[in-house]
Amino acid sequence: MGFVLWFTGLSAAGKTTIASNVAPELERRGLVVDHLDGDIVRTHLSKGLGFSKEDRDANIARIAWVASRVARAGGAVIVSAISPYEEARRHARELVEPHTPFVEVHVATPIEECARRDPKGLYAKAFSGELADFTGVSAPYEAPVDPELRLDTTGATPTESAASVLARLEELQLIPAGVA
Repeated sequence: MGFVLWFTGLSAAGKTTIASNVAPELERRGLVVDHLDGDIVRTHLSKGLGFSKEDRDANIARIAWVASRVARAGGAVIVSAISPYEEARRHARELVEPHTPFVEVHVATPIEECARRDPKGLYAKAFSGELADFTGVSAPYEAPVDPELRLDTTGATPTESAASVLARLEELQLIPAGVA
Protein backbone atom coordinates (compact mmCIF):
# COMPACT_ATOMS: atom_id res chain seq x y z
CA MET A 1 0.00 0.00 0.00
CA GLY A 2 1.26 3.47 -0.87
CA PHE A 3 1.03 6.63 1.20
CA VAL A 4 1.81 10.33 0.99
CA LEU A 5 4.21 11.87 3.48
CA TRP A 6 3.65 15.65 3.26
CA PHE A 7 6.27 17.97 4.79
CA THR A 8 5.07 21.55 5.31
CA GLY A 9 6.87 24.47 6.93
CA LEU A 10 8.62 27.74 6.30
CA SER A 11 11.43 28.17 3.79
CA ALA A 12 14.69 26.76 5.25
CA ALA A 13 12.81 24.88 7.99
CA GLY A 14 14.45 21.61 6.93
CA LYS A 15 11.68 19.95 4.89
CA THR A 16 13.81 18.87 1.93
CA THR A 17 16.79 17.90 4.07
CA ILE A 18 14.68 15.66 6.30
CA ALA A 19 12.87 14.19 3.28
CA SER A 20 16.23 13.43 1.67
CA ASN A 21 17.18 11.50 4.82
CA VAL A 22 13.87 9.61 4.97
CA ALA A 23 13.74 8.52 1.31
CA PRO A 24 16.76 6.16 1.27
CA GLU A 25 15.60 4.48 4.47
CA LEU A 26 12.18 3.84 2.97
CA GLU A 27 13.86 2.37 -0.10
CA ARG A 28 16.06 0.20 2.14
CA ARG A 29 12.85 -1.16 3.66
CA GLY A 30 11.59 -2.19 0.24
CA LEU A 31 9.33 0.70 -0.75
CA VAL A 32 9.24 2.42 -4.11
CA VAL A 33 9.77 6.09 -3.28
CA ASP A 34 9.19 9.29 -5.21
CA HIS A 35 10.12 12.69 -3.79
CA LEU A 36 8.18 15.71 -5.03
CA ASP A 37 10.11 18.77 -3.86
CA GLY A 38 8.44 22.18 -4.14
CA ASP A 39 11.41 23.89 -5.80
CA ILE A 40 11.84 21.13 -8.38
CA VAL A 41 8.12 20.83 -9.10
CA ARG A 42 7.97 24.58 -9.78
CA THR A 43 10.56 24.21 -12.56
CA HIS A 44 8.64 21.42 -14.30
CA LEU A 45 5.01 20.77 -13.37
CA SER A 46 4.19 24.28 -12.17
CA LYS A 47 6.45 26.38 -14.40
CA GLY A 48 4.92 29.79 -14.96
CA LEU A 49 3.07 29.98 -11.65
CA GLY A 50 3.88 32.91 -9.41
CA PHE A 51 3.48 33.30 -5.67
CA SER A 52 -0.02 34.73 -5.35
CA LYS A 53 -2.40 32.77 -3.15
CA GLU A 54 -4.14 31.41 -6.26
CA ASP A 55 -0.86 30.28 -7.84
CA ARG A 56 0.37 28.74 -4.60
CA ASP A 57 -2.91 26.85 -4.25
CA ALA A 58 -2.69 25.66 -7.88
CA ASN A 59 0.86 24.45 -7.28
CA ILE A 60 -0.18 22.46 -4.18
CA ALA A 61 -3.20 21.02 -6.02
CA ARG A 62 -0.94 19.81 -8.84
CA ILE A 63 1.53 18.25 -6.43
CA ALA A 64 -1.30 16.58 -4.51
CA TRP A 65 -2.84 15.15 -7.66
CA VAL A 66 0.45 13.64 -8.82
CA ALA A 67 1.17 12.34 -5.30
CA SER A 68 -2.27 10.73 -5.10
CA ARG A 69 -1.74 8.93 -8.41
CA VAL A 70 1.69 7.58 -7.46
CA ALA A 71 0.57 6.54 -3.97
CA ARG A 72 -2.53 4.88 -5.38
CA ALA A 73 -0.21 2.77 -7.54
CA GLY A 74 1.65 1.66 -4.41
CA GLY A 75 4.43 4.24 -4.16
CA ALA A 76 5.56 6.03 -1.04
CA VAL A 77 5.41 9.68 -2.04
CA ILE A 78 7.35 12.27 -0.10
CA VAL A 79 6.27 15.87 -0.66
CA SER A 80 8.39 18.72 0.64
CA ALA A 81 6.65 21.99 -0.12
CA ILE A 82 6.00 25.10 1.96
CA SER A 83 2.25 24.72 1.30
CA PRO A 84 1.36 27.74 3.41
CA TYR A 85 -2.43 27.56 3.39
CA GLU A 86 -4.48 25.18 5.53
CA GLU A 87 -7.25 25.00 2.94
CA ALA A 88 -4.83 23.87 0.20
CA ARG A 89 -3.33 21.21 2.49
CA ARG A 90 -6.82 20.02 3.43
CA HIS A 91 -7.64 19.75 -0.28
CA ALA A 92 -4.41 17.77 -0.81
CA ARG A 93 -5.45 15.40 1.97
CA GLU A 94 -8.92 15.03 0.42
CA LEU A 95 -7.36 14.06 -2.94
CA VAL A 96 -5.17 11.40 -1.33
CA GLU A 97 -7.17 9.86 1.52
CA PRO A 98 -9.88 8.13 -0.50
CA HIS A 99 -7.10 5.91 -1.85
CA THR A 100 -4.13 5.92 0.54
CA PRO A 101 -3.01 7.41 3.87
CA PHE A 102 -1.88 11.04 4.07
CA VAL A 103 0.68 11.85 6.76
CA GLU A 104 1.26 15.55 7.41
CA VAL A 105 4.56 16.52 9.01
CA HIS A 106 4.81 20.11 10.18
CA VAL A 107 8.45 21.12 10.26
CA ALA A 108 7.78 23.80 12.87
CA THR A 109 11.15 25.50 12.94
CA PRO A 110 10.91 29.09 14.28
CA ILE A 111 11.32 31.84 11.69
CA GLU A 112 14.44 33.17 13.46
CA GLU A 113 16.16 29.81 12.99
CA CYS A 114 15.00 29.57 9.37
CA ALA A 115 16.42 33.04 8.67
CA ARG A 116 19.70 32.14 10.38
CA ARG A 117 20.27 29.04 8.25
CA ASP A 118 18.73 30.40 5.01
CA PRO A 119 21.03 29.16 2.21
CA LYS A 120 19.51 31.45 -0.44
CA GLY A 121 19.50 34.73 1.51
CA LEU A 122 15.77 35.12 0.92
CA TYR A 123 14.85 36.12 4.47
CA ALA A 124 17.27 39.07 4.42
CA LYS A 125 15.66 40.28 1.19
CA ALA A 126 12.16 39.73 2.58
CA PHE A 127 12.93 41.53 5.87
CA SER A 128 14.35 44.51 3.93
CA GLY A 129 11.29 44.66 1.66
CA GLU A 130 13.17 43.62 -1.50
CA LEU A 131 11.18 40.40 -1.78
CA ALA A 132 7.38 40.59 -1.77
CA ASP A 133 4.97 37.78 -0.88
CA PHE A 134 7.55 35.85 1.14
CA THR A 135 5.90 33.21 3.32
CA GLY A 136 6.15 33.96 7.02
CA VAL A 137 7.30 37.56 6.47
CA SER A 138 5.07 39.40 3.98
CA ALA A 139 2.76 36.48 3.14
CA PRO A 140 0.99 34.23 5.65
CA TYR A 141 1.91 30.74 6.78
CA GLU A 142 -0.99 28.91 8.40
CA ALA A 143 0.51 26.25 10.64
CA PRO A 144 -1.28 22.89 10.67
CA VAL A 145 -3.67 22.49 13.57
CA ASP A 146 -3.41 18.71 13.94
CA PRO A 147 -0.58 17.19 11.88
CA GLU A 148 0.37 13.56 12.34
CA LEU A 149 3.81 14.79 13.43
CA ARG A 150 5.27 18.17 14.43
CA LEU A 151 9.04 18.66 14.38
CA ASP A 152 11.11 21.61 15.60
CA THR A 153 14.48 21.17 13.95
CA THR A 154 16.19 23.87 16.01
CA GLY A 155 17.94 21.43 18.34
CA ALA A 156 17.75 18.29 16.19
CA THR A 157 19.98 17.06 13.42
CA PRO A 158 18.42 16.04 10.10
CA THR A 159 19.19 12.42 10.99
CA GLU A 160 17.35 12.73 14.32
CA SER A 161 14.39 14.42 12.64
CA ALA A 162 14.26 11.70 9.98
CA ALA A 163 14.31 9.06 12.73
CA SER A 164 11.26 10.73 14.32
CA VAL A 165 9.44 10.61 10.98
CA LEU A 166 10.30 6.93 10.46
CA ALA A 167 9.18 6.10 14.00
CA ARG A 168 5.83 7.80 13.35
CA LEU A 169 5.39 5.88 10.08
CA GLU A 170 6.09 2.67 12.00
CA GLU A 171 3.50 3.63 14.65
CA LEU A 172 0.97 4.22 11.89
CA GLN A 173 1.92 0.80 10.50
CA LEU A 174 2.76 2.27 7.10
CA ILE A 175 6.29 0.86 7.06
CA PRO A 176 7.89 -2.21 8.57
CA ALA A 177 9.97 -1.76 11.69
CA GLY A 178 13.57 -0.89 10.98
CA VAL A 179 16.24 -3.50 11.14
CA ALA A 180 19.68 -2.44 12.36
